[in-house]
Amino acid sequence: MTRLRFRMNLTPEQALRYYQGMAKAVIVTAETGQRLSFPAEHIRQFVDSRGVNGLFSMEFDDNNKLIGITRLTH
Repeated sequence: MTRLRFRMNLTPEQALRYYQGMAKAVIVTAETGQRLSFPAEHIRQFVDSRGVNGLFSMEFDDNNKLIGITRLTH
């Protein structure tokens, strides 16, 4: 299993595009410098009135399939 961490700071307006499905993919840069792209549906649970903010951990299996995303801090 692989675990990568990244920060995400989206305004409420930006987060709304992901929440409503207008934006299909999220692209972030991990702390390692790797660019990650994943389906927007995986951040919907983290959208609140301030948007999406915090440090996140993303886990992959040995075939690089996304297992899940966890918010570590706000």
